[in-house]
Amino acid sequence: MISKIFVNLPVKDLDKSLAFFKAVGFSFNPQFTDKTAACMVMSNDIYAMLLTHDKVKEFTKKPIADAHKATEVLTALAVENKAKVNEVADKAIQAGGKEAYAPKDYGFMFARSFEDPDGHIWEVFWMDSAHVQAG
Repeated sequence: MISKIFVNLPVKDLDKSLAFFKAVGFSFNPQFTDKTAACMVMSNDIYAMLLTHDKVKEFTKKPIADAHKATEVLTALAVENKAKVNEVADKAIQAGGKEAYAPKDYGFMFARSFEDPDGHIWEVFWMDSAHVQAG
């Protein structure tokens, strides 16, 4: 079974991305952070590796998508309540992020989204676990 996830995202300006995500409230593991990559810690088991374009090219020969023009991934982050959804999204927008779409409130689920400086879309959501059917 899978035990952890490391999402790898290309970034044009690693220092700008570090400043943005620190302002949102994320921390970074210095053991896996250097001039070409930064390991953003989202939880004990969820990480995003912010990689310079040159670093990404070490792993793939495919072109790097311009996330301002095309969507290559949508990253959804579950949080504990609606207030935390607003807190994270507000911090991202205050740090220079762009709201990707208007808040969505379905009663049992509430979500907001933002684009980071590279255009990657992040959705922050809360879902009432009592509404989720076991199965």
